[in-house]
Amino acid sequence: MNMQYIHPADQLVMFMQRIYDKGLTTTSGGNLSIMDSDGNIWITPASVDKGTLTRRDIVCVHPDGSCEGPHKPSSELPFHASAYKMRPDLKAVLHAHPPALVAFSIIRRVPNLDLIPSVRKICPDVQTAVYGVPGSEDLGDKIGQVFAGGCDIAMLENHGVCIGAPDMFAAFQRFETLNYTAELEILAGKLGPVKALSPQDNRMAESSYHTKMDDFIPHTFTSEELSARRDMITLIRRSYRMNLFTATHGTYSVRLSDGSFLITPFGMDRAYLEEDDLVRVKAGMKEVGKIPSRAVRFHEEVYRNNPDVRAVLQAHPVHAVAFAVTDAAFDPRTIPESYILLRDIKKMPYREMYANPAEASRAFGPANPAVMVENDSVIVTGNSLLQAFDRLEVLESTAHSIINSSTLGEIVHITGQEIEDLKTAFRLED
Repeated sequence: MNMQYIHPADQLVMFMQRIYDKGLTTTSGGNLSIMDSDGNIWITPASVDKGTLTRRDIVCVHPDGSCEGPHKPSSELPFHASAYKMRPDLKAVLHAHPPALVAFSIIRRVPNLDLIPSVRKICPDVQTAVYGVPGSEDLGDKIGQVFAGGCDIAMLENHGVCIGAPDMFAAFQRFETLNYTAELEILAGKLGPVKALSPQDNRMAESSYHTKMDDFIPHTFTSEELSARRDMITLIRRSYRMNLFTATHGTYSVRLSDGSFLITPFGMDRAYLEEDDLVRVKAGMKEVGKIPSRAVRFHEEVYRNNPDVRAVLQAHPVHAVAFAVTDAAFDPRTIPESYILLRDIKKMPYREMYANPAEASRAFGPANPAVMVENDSVIVTGNSLLQAFDRLEVLESTAHSIINSSTLGEIVHITGQEIEDLKTAFRLED
């Protein structure tokens, strides 16, 4: 979806709806704005339900200060205007109070930006703006000072976060990514000391963003491929709604009967992906004009070395990834469903997937359908897309349950004999 063709008022409604639906703001909290090419500031209104916002509710503030619309502009207009004044390159501003980022604002600390790759790329610098009264010129000046120094993200003391960007999607991506790493740090802290990526690992992540591949031009689309594209898009959108990954991170792939496979594209918004955005990879080549996920070589090796695998899902569900950023062991022997679907889950060193994808791909097998990649993600496989997705859901649900249990008392696992009974009853392979 190309945002430059969507009216500012419609963009504000779209993104406020996403923020509200994910529980990252309240009915009356948060505000968004976009500055158009004529210098008008389009901004969400004051005292209007964020859950029912429409394009007619959006207020246009002209350069002379006059307003157009049925409502008053947000009371935080001063700091939006200050941000645009201090940074003419910014064309979108987002302010919200998600619980995780509010928690950091209350203790006046910035979340750890080095827990997983890409966070530093999307949010390279986060600074703190000194407390100011909401809606005041003073708060606008304090946020403006942060932006004037070249930083695009301001944590507001005891208030939340304010983010500037060249467009609203970039602002939302920074917001979602920062909130994710805040939630991850909080959850991981319940399991034990949190481990961060080294500078070397961050540099490696940066260098792995683009995979060079030759192009091919597809001339036909079989019914099998069209069905796979439809099913992938259905589950990708569901995964985004369920917070199994973020707008631009999370990779699904499905193998076709001719040995080629479909994979999610690099950097595109998962909430709005369409069937024709998916990238077909065949014999080491990619569809012309498309950029596959940076994990494409790893997926290719998984299929090469695991003939029974038909789908590979790489995702970042926050409870599961909490185990990947700590030394805490993930033990699925909690309820029968968890063990039956997940079996034994290994942790893979971060570098392995990108530095040695062929060797890393051999971590999977009948007794190991899923792995955790340290400081990165979880990867599940299946003999169908639906089976892999089921495993991903169960993995996140199990991780959520274990973290909850750890705060209640000692965890009691299913015994060794009970595990053997499950293997016999469900004919599980070793």
